[in-house]
Amino acid sequence: MPDRPLLLFPTPETADRSKGHGFPGRVHRPSVGRQGQRLAPVFRRLQTAFNDRRVELQQSAAGADPEQVLVIETVGSVDNFANAVKHIEGLEWMGEIETDEIAPDGDFYNEAKPTKELSGRLYMVMSNQRALDEMLSLWQRYQDDPNLDFRDRHSELWGLAKFRDVFLCLRDIRRWSVQDRIEETGVLDAWREDLEHDGNRAIRFEIELWFRGADNTRQEAQRQVQTLIEELGGSMIGTCIIPDIAYHALLAEIPANTAQQIIDRPEVDLIKCDSVIFFRPVGQMVTGKAPIEAELLDHEAEAAALPAGDPVVAILDGLPLANHRLLQDRLIIDDPDDYTSAYTVVDRIHGTNIASLVCRGDLNDNDSPLTRPVYVRPIMKPIQWIDSPRPEQVPDDALVVDHIHRAVRRIFEGEGTADPAAPTVRIINFSIGDPYRQFSQVLSPLARLLDWLSIKYGALFVISAGNHLDDIDMGISKDEFDALSEEEKEALVVRTIYSDARNRKIFSPAESINGLTVGALHYDSAGVPHMGRALNFFVSLLPSPVSAFGSGHRRAVKPDLIFSGGRVLHQEPFSQNADATFKTRQMRVAPGNKVASPSGIAGELGKVAFCCGTSNAAALISRLSAVCHDTLQDVFEEQAPDISLRPYLAPLLKTMVIHGCSWGGIEDRLREILQTADNGRQIKSLISRWLGYGVPDTDRVMDCTEQRATLLGFGHLEDEEAHIFTLPLPTSLGARREWRRLTATLAWMSPVAASTQKYRAAGLWFELDGSPIAAGRSEVDTRASRRGTVQHEVFEGDRAVAISEDSTLTIKVNCRKDAAKIQFPVPYGLAVTLEVAEGIDIAIYEEIRMRIAPAVGIRAREQR
Repeated sequence: MPDRPLLLFPTPETADRSKGHGFPGRVHRPSVGRQGQRLAPVFRRLQTAFNDRRVELQQSAAGADPEQVLVIETVGSVDNFANAVKHIEGLEWMGEIETDEIAPDGDFYNEAKPTKELSGRLYMVMSNQRALDEMLSLWQRYQDDPNLDFRDRHSELWGLAKFRDVFLCLRDIRRWSVQDRIEETGVLDAWREDLEHDGNRAIRFEIELWFRGADNTRQEAQRQVQTLIEELGGSMIGTCIIPDIAYHALLAEIPANTAQQIIDRPEVDLIKCDSVIFFRPVGQMVTGKAPIEAELLDHEAEAAALPAGDPVVAILDGLPLANHRLLQDRLIIDDPDDYTSAYTVVDRIHGTNIASLVCRGDLNDNDSPLTRPVYVRPIMKPIQWIDSPRPEQVPDDALVVDHIHRAVRRIFEGEGTADPAAPTVRIINFSIGDPYRQFSQVLSPLARLLDWLSIKYGALFVISAGNHLDDIDMGISKDEFDALSEEEKEALVVRTIYSDARNRKIFSPAESINGLTVGALHYDSAGVPHMGRALNFFVSLLPSPVSAFGSGHRRAVKPDLIFSGGRVLHQEPFSQNADATFKTRQMRVAPGNKVASPSGIAGELGKVAFCCGTSNAAALISRLSAVCHDTLQDVFEEQAPDISLRPYLAPLLKTMVIHGCSWGGIEDRLREILQTADNGRQIKSLISRWLGYGVPDTDRVMDCTEQRATLLGFGHLEDEEAHIFTLPLPTSLGARREWRRLTATLAWMSPVAASTQKYRAAGLWFELDGSPIAAGRSEVDTRASRRGTVQHEVFEGDRAVAISEDSTLTIKVNCRKDAAKIQFPVPYGLAVTLEVAEGIDIAIYEEIRMRIAPAVGIRAREQR
């Protein structure tokens, strides 16, 4: 134990949650009469399209299927609309999507800012002809009498009042179309690429179906789609249904010539099938460039004890070189699918790199290896490729959601007759992502899966944000670029990257709300004797130029943080007359994080290379989480030996890692570059989209100092419940004009409601009450901080305040349902740090420890 370990809060007081304050909308909507004028032709077109589709289906070989998905587009949202849908027979709720960037017009606009873009919803509803007729009849009755009474329980209108609200803000209504199913999924681009590589190869892809509530309806939809696949000469390879995340998908294969015909003309029965929500490519999670032999180096590490005990970290990745001298006897390889047989030694690139970073950290820093072994489950294998080493990817013979579900379930439950593979695992590293699924308002099935599994098994998933390796076009000539100062070049690069942020979003499953999403910091400790024609764009400490941008679901803070991902260099254009367009250098020489690497030379088991990116940063955060795990165990054994840490471990780990985060000097530089006259209020949002809550100071979350005290709280909360924690304030700080900082972090693992846009079932937040010890709020905006499953706020100040012997600060942790009813208490972790500058003669830690010691002792006795 350190001299000044982290402290545990005394048992919190239970109370009712605080009541929030709503903010009324200020969107102008058209009158009932105007809505009638606007929408009458829309409804006529819908009815015609619905009838035409019915006739088309009746004439097709697949037979008649009268059900079609309607997309009801509104400006603003209507709470609980799903409940009203249930009151019309033949309508079935399919889900909703939040939309933004709706252009204002003469009917819908913000009354305070008429030119401001609006937000809204897309409500998806499965309908048959009878249900559509009833909905249109309700619309007509509302047009005839806007004062329809929906309150009479005996009236046929009972339960339909939400339709009136929808009619008021209805912008459009249409069928789910071919374009919806394929336009933004990248499926046709992936097919073109596959056919270009091998024009005779059968094409595999994922068909995601609308999730139906009844099993017989799901099976009927599956049979219908299978028939359409077979009519094209294809076959269904596999299927996956996970009701808890509202997921139903098929893995299918069609001949190459059929795929080309669909690319040329998508209007075939399969693509038009109303049971399908999306067509998606498979096998797209591919790792980056492999090293060439000349780029490998030798590395001598200091001797270290071998790990002992049970693993707490799992890696889902490629197969590592387990007998590499830096990794030997430090990994537990679990390969039930025998992916090992598909690998040569030299292919084992990504898994070796990630295992090296988790076990030993960045080798530039000579850190001690983890004291526990690390569990590794290979989920990738090499693909057929002419060169060696071969790229690794998630195989295309299984749906990725099913593949990952099976791998995680095996860890905690076992498989078949086998026992659980590693039930002590609490941290799962996931350093791969799908570039074809950049996050855009709709949560991917894989993100939903990880959120659900994190609750089911009490595990923290650490996920890489994704790397964007596209060329950076500065928009000027190389001569003009060369004429700039180093600071001007840096500013131009940052502004260029921000201008393309729409195309640089986080990759699935980084939008997971319960996971810890990690971006890359443009930093490493490698020495670089010569860069050749490569450029390091940044002279300041900044996020990596390849690190993906957030925000996350419902504009939550994502990535959660950034961490050392190595310095990325870019290659200069060779021609002086060229445009200033720079390619990302992908060599495996310094700079970058130094990692263990396989070699193509037999017997070479000690080689290392350099690599960069968010995969590295996530691996290093998984390593940090493992160290936090052991710290937590020591704290609980010393201060609360009779309390089980297990129920609170995952949220406490998330809390600890985030708690040390800050924007530091990065904020100042980004403000200087991005600040303009019209974005002053948006600057915090712009900054958080690239670096989340900032960079963690690892020392701050492991122990305390004389001038810094960190207290941990934990518990379970039900809906409408709150816990109140009390922080005693040091009297020696009273009436002193000294800089002080208060940092508070709350994290929880929320159940999910997969078919709703709100999705997050439990919303938790903290409030501070008491002495204004540090009144100035800095860094991430409070509203943004409350949108996800982490609230991290920093308060600073130096104003003298009166503090008596009984002065305290209370931290109230509240819980309320968000997307759905909370079925069981929600676990959370809390960390609060009070500090002054090091060297100031104020014994923060000792004063707080002495004040809480009696209460902590009482709790320990009560638990016995």
